[in-house]
Amino acid sequence: MTVHIAYSPCPNDTFIFHAWAQGLLPGAPELSVTYADIDVTNRLAADREGPEVMKISYAALPWVLQHYRLLPCGGALGRGCGPLVLTGESHPAVAGGAALSGRTVAVPSERSTAYLLFRLWAAKHVPGGVGNIIVMPFHEIMPALRDGKIDAGLVIHEARFTYASYGLHMVTDLGEWWESDTGLPIPLGAIIARRTVEATGVSSWIQASLVYAWANPDASRTYVMEHAQEMSPDVAKSHIALYVNTFSHNLGEEGYAAVESLLLRAADEGLVPSFDPTLLRS
Repeated sequence: MTVHIAYSPCPNDTFIFHAWAQGLLPGAPELSVTYADIDVTNRLAADREGPEVMKISYAALPWVLQHYRLLPCGGALGRGCGPLVLTGESHPAVAGGAALSGRTVAVPSERSTAYLLFRLWAAKHVPGGVGNIIVMPFHEIMPALRDGKIDAGLVIHEARFTYASYGLHMVTDLGEWWESDTGLPIPLGAIIARRTVEATGVSSWIQASLVYAWANPDASRTYVMEHAQEMSPDVAKSHIALYVNTFSHNLGEEGYAAVESLLLRAADEGLVPSFDPTLLRS
């Protein structure tokens, strides 16, 4: 038996799945890995063209829940790890969300959790709304902002640790806003499996892979850095520390509550399709 999976080359994913992908779990089925950024897997899941297990944005779940099951492990959900809204202006003439009114903002994906959070936040904090929204690969956003090609950018992943080196400035931390508004952690990336797949077994192997990673933190270093897209070892380590946590092992009641809160609020505001919330747990 081979399990086909798609996840990103980001350190949190490669750290979690290293032991399974490298055959270090006795008795585990072979894992066949496709490395793909999350905007790619969001589209694959919506078109039902990807492998049986995938990492996607939580924001993309309402489009795929009829055919894919949310697994309770392996994803990214936590506190202090939300996306950031950045600008190149250290002292904008208008502060806060008003500084984005009528401006051009780059986002990493139209169906990303980051963009969904941004839309929820902007509806309350950007008078008159933003101007143009353009989609740009996340690794291109900070250079474009530094070079004055865009007015503001929505950034994710390791940008939290590196944006200052580009001379950029934070307008808001959307994770911090979400936590303050709801008291809940922020859902970012989910692991899903086709509803035709026996999900309990897949979940147990993901959890076993993570337990191995925690017990042997240096074992995955080479694998992580091979896929880390020129990231420094220190940034990769910080990335893992931030995005891999107890919710990665099991969402638990608080994790599921955070997912439900985000997606039901978004559905109420017409930002995602209406969906049956019982499908999030079944």
